Amino acid sequence: MSDTCLASDRIWMKEAIAMAKIAAEVNEVPVGAVMVADNEVISRAHNATIRDNDPTGHAEVIAIRRAADALGNYRMPGATLYVTLEPCAMCAGAIIQARVSRVVFGAYDKRYGAVESSVDVLCHPAMNHHAQYTGGVEMLECSQILSSFFKSRR
Repeated sequence: MSDTCLASDRIWMKEAIAMAKIAAEVNEVPVGAVMVADNEVISRAHNATIRDNDPTGHAEVIAIRRAADALGNYRMPGATLYVTLEPCAMCAGAIIQARVSRVVFGAYDKRYGAVESSVDVLCHPAMNHHAQYTGGVEMLECSQILSSFFKSRR
């Protein structure tokens, strides 16, 4: 269920990009996420797998956890998750469990992307919830942050 890019999507994606840059500064894979509901930021996060020694420490999962704490609810209908990289299967599963209404992502992940690239978890017919999504928002900047990070490590 892909939908179109809204004018506000670029604004919120810039916030997620700022989180990705923070991740890069602390030597985490530069992925950032921002959860928005009613045109307000509910949570912000960046990857923290290395810092937290936690394989589930992806930006999306952390943003969902923080949003649940902020809202006092493990469900987030009406919320939109902005993330700089297409969510993996784990993160897409968390999005389904949290009942996030919409996902907006920047760069596509041809190997591990679980929204469009390799599998479609968000709209899979077996799932009891489906999230709308828009991919490719600020794709060039999101991709460049990731490319620069990995290039500097080679």
